[in-house]
Amino acid sequence: MQSTLTIQAAVWLAAATALCALAVYRKIISRSEVDVIHLRQSETPLILGQEILAHRLASIDRWGKLLTIILIAYGVLLSCGYMFLAWKDSVQPVS
Repeated sequence: MQSTLTIQAAVWLAAATALCALAVYRKIISRSEVDVIHLRQSETPLILGQEILAHRLASIDRWGKLLTIILIAYGVLLSCGYMFLAWKDSVQPVS
């Protein structure tokens, strides 16, 4: 049973690494973000670029939130499994 939880902990660690990589990717993508709203007719190409970047960042944020919720829930379940095993080992009589 302990080895099963170790494998699941490794899966959780891989997912946490993926979440960190997603955060770094978002940081890299958002470097090119311009905080100025372009409204002039001559700035039409810039408006399209801002819309594409905003859509990409919103998509990354949506996946980041989803992965964060999954990681928290999975981590709580995993820690409950470890606590149950620790409790089960402490209740066994010493022979």
